[in-house]
Amino acid sequence: MSKNNRTLSGIVYSTEPGFKPEYQKEASAETPEPARQNLKIRLDTKHRGGKAVTLLEGFVGTAEDKETIGKKLKTFCGTGGSVKDGEILVQGDNREKILQWLLKKGYKNVKKL
Repeated sequence: MSKNNRTLSGIVYSTEPGFKPEYQKEASAETPEPARQNLKIRLDTKHRGGKAVTLLEGFVGTAEDKETIGKKLKTFCGTGGSVKDGEILVQGDNREKILQWLLKKGYKNVKKL
């Protein structure tokens, strides 16, 4: 099966003469304004060989916006990191720096755990 047909919702064959499959459309989530985001900042060391990583969870928006926020946070903190599974990861314990940056950019509903 080609990669283009994988979104056919499991239909393999139809005997209906005028049948046209309904393709699943990807939900394009728009990014709400910063004041409406509910974000959580927490420190995590599990499954990372004892290394500390600051996680930013709860960001709602497009993947491009997550990548942009992640890149700006990494640049601001002067560390590495990535965006995986809907979470923004910044290497090291940078909870205070990230909190201050988010408040400065207009994100009001931020909890530090």
